[in-house]
Amino acid sequence: MRDFTLKKYECLLQAIKNTNYSTCTVQDFLKFEPEKCVILRHDVDRAVNRNLEMAKLEHGYGINSTYYFRHVEETFKPEIIRQMAEMGHEIGFHYEVMDKANGDPKKAIEIFKEELEDLRKVTENVTEIKTVCMHGNPLKSWSNRDLWQEYDFKDFGIMGEPYLSIDYNKVLYLTDTGRTWADLNIRVKDTIERAGLNAACSDLKTIYSTYDVIQLIRSEKISRICLLVHPNRWCDDFGGWTKELAFQNMKNVGKAGIVWYRNRVQKSRNYGV
Repeated sequence: MRDFTLKKYECLLQAIKNTNYSTCTVQDFLKFEPEKCVILRHDVDRAVNRNLEMAKLEHGYGINSTYYFRHVEETFKPEIIRQMAEMGHEIGFHYEVMDKANGDPKKAIEIFKEELEDLRKVTENVTEIKTVCMHGNPLKSWSNRDLWQEYDFKDFGIMGEPYLSIDYNKVLYLTDTGRTWADLNIRVKDTIERAGLNAACSDLKTIYSTYDVIQLIRSEKISRICLLVHPNRWCDDFGGWTKELAFQNMKNVGKAGIVWYRNRVQKSRNYGV
């Protein structure tokens, strides 16, 4: 079976359901901190219809997950956002306001206020927006989460941000960034400090495919796992699947080059070169 298809994702959901893990949204994890769980988180970067299909699949298994929506024309679709919220999924804000403000925190926070309010209007009387998550642009020198060095998201009724509010000393973080589960040198912004579980877990060295993730879940070795899944990468249609594969492979080459260059610059600074 091809990887990164909706059918393969269904295999992942079935594996979770056949274990003692519970599944939870980011918000529910921050509220209740269950002892044995899989946190399911999705970034709605593009291809919003693929996100809807994944949401429907999860709903069919009685699973609620978190969907972070960008405030861009391609993904900010009120009818789809409300439809997913009505299924019970958590809706969050996938902010990229430092990018839009060209790195200026004062401008960025104003954009954040406006776009967060737009999303809250869409979900009014359906659900509340309680968590946000930064979007990463590998071409920018800053990170969108840098905004919180100047401001506090709690001032806007937000309880958490996955990159900042989850203790990854206690939660194993796995992401399909780059269309692979392997921890390769193609992650520019989707990174966490490799401490605790994420540094010590020997299983990470053998995780490349969704099958490997399924095997890890079946083993139930790790009490808490956070899975970041980008639905735009998961497609059953062979034409769409092939297009996504080619597109991502090209992106990975560029991202690997960015990581190499920035690491080289950092080493030069460290050694005073």
